[in-house]
Amino acid sequence: MAAQLTLASPLFNAWHFRELIRAVVRRELAARFRGSILGWLWAVFGPLVMLSAYTIIFSNAVGVPNSAKGGGLGTYALSIFSGLIVFNLFSELAYRAPGMLHEHVTFIKKSIFPSETLAWTATIRALVYAAISAAVLLVFQITLTHHLPWTIVLLPLALIPYVMFLLGTCWFLMALGSFTRDVAHLMISIVPVLMFATPIFYTIDDVPVHLRRAIHFNIVGNYVEIMRDLLLLGRIPGPYLMLGTLVASLATFYFGYRIFMQYKAVFVDVI
Repeated sequence: MAAQLTLASPLFNAWHFRELIRAVVRRELAARFRGSILGWLWAVFGPLVMLSAYTIIFSNAVGVPNSAKGGGLGTYALSIFSGLIVFNLFSELAYRAPGMLHEHVTFIKKSIFPSETLAWTATIRALVYAAISAAVLLVFQITLTHHLPWTIVLLPLALIPYVMFLLGTCWFLMALGSFTRDVAHLMISIVPVLMFATPIFYTIDDVPVHLRRAIHFNIVGNYVEIMRDLLLLGRIPGPYLMLGTLVASLATFYFGYRIFMQYKAVFVDVI
């Protein structure tokens, strides 16, 4: 079966199970803040607290990077916030994906459940919270700068490949995590380190020239720069950056799905 997979196979599969994916996403979104007083306001309050904390720390204790000094503290705060939105999308899935099959073990063992759809439901759920944070970002941007750059209309050209990258990563970590729970502990150690290796609190221009090529191997960091260009700076990212990131995302999407489907039949025996 794995040999017959194409780049479009995951998309056809998702369309086939679209009603199931929609139902699971609705259930997870409804359950996320059930029983809390503030409810969905936590989806706004959480990112704002994180934004405030990092802005205060990096503007007072660490210092604002040279590339951000010309725009003031407000612009720097928006730059951090945009980077956090992109990175938090990745980190939520990186933390959750290794244990996702174990989380749904009852469905997988007792029914013919399309376990590959779990990556879609987790990614869509994360995208909903990211969209709320992005709306908050746009409100603050309009308040501070009184305009939105025209390049915002190009955002889907960057968002769609990023979603494909997230899905491929999710499938790969789900497959790996089914064999050993050590993957979940590894992600807890790696993701915080990756956060500071990603240009969230700084830009690629603040990185020494001889290290910039190495920084570009961080796909999440590339998307942080691309989204920041489109959302905040009003400029089109470099074509080589866009092309290289797109190719890496498509490869991750395809091979992540291929690996998952290759070992899907044995998951029921190892989880």
